[in-house]
Order: sequence, then structure tokens, then C-alpha cells
Amino acid sequence: MPRFGRKSKERLESCHDDLQALFNTVICSIDCSVLCGHRGKEEQNKAVAEGRSKAEYPNGRHNRKPSHAIDVSPYPVDWNDLDRFYYFAGFVLATANFLKDLGEISHNIRWGGNWRGFNNGVIDFSKNTFDDLPHFELI
Repeated sequence: MPRFGRKSKERLESCHDDLQALFNTVICSIDCSVLCGHRGKEEQNKAVAEGRSKAEYPNGRHNRKPSHAIDVSPYPVDWNDLDRFYYFAGFVLATANFLKDLGEISHNIRWGGNWRGFNNGVIDFSKNTFDDLPHFELI
């Protein structure tokens, strides 16, 4: 069974309890790495400068304590294998819905590959103007 390494655990611990519950469940089925939890001012503004975020500090969901956003990638990380990110996101979102139905988490989850959400139950990826495929956040 997959499990988080030390750095992933530390990053996950900086996140809201709902994100911890979600990804502690996900890791039981799919190996993944937590790339980022909480971000301070310097790290957030660097992410904006590098085009990895649109939100200047302190307006990012990563900037809250505990963090309301997390970046997680299927392991091993392969930035060119987009299909794995889409599959992983589907699994994470389905798991989040299941945990919410059970009352184990209280927030809905939004994914950085689908900012607009569902339109009549359908995702329209063509309307995305910024893809942040490892990003998940509380809404």
C-alpha cells in the first residue's frame, strides 16, 4: 500500500483538516506526493512570478493557516503525462464527494484543472484559461 514520505506528511500537516482527511484516504489507493501546502509571502509571490499561481500574497488559498489549498501529484511526478493528472483528479474528486456524503469532510473540493466547475454535470475543459493540474482547494 502506498504511503506518504516525510516531506509530503509535513506539507499535508500544514493544510485544513478536510484536505488531510481527503489525501490520507487517497494515498491508500493511489501513490501521490504532496508538493505544496501552506505558502508564505515569499513562496507565494515566487509562484506568481513563475506563472504557477495567479493570486498575489495574501490572497491565495495556500496562504491561510491552515492552508485551504494543496498541490498533489500522482507519483512518480511526470509533468508530461497529463492523462495521469486527469485520472488522478477524477479519483480525488470522487473520493471527496464520497467523504462528504459520509460526513467525514465538510467542504466541497475544486480542482485547478476545472475552475468553472460542472455545467449541467459536464466539464468543459475548453473554457479553462489557467491549468493548475496538481491544485485542489476547499470551496
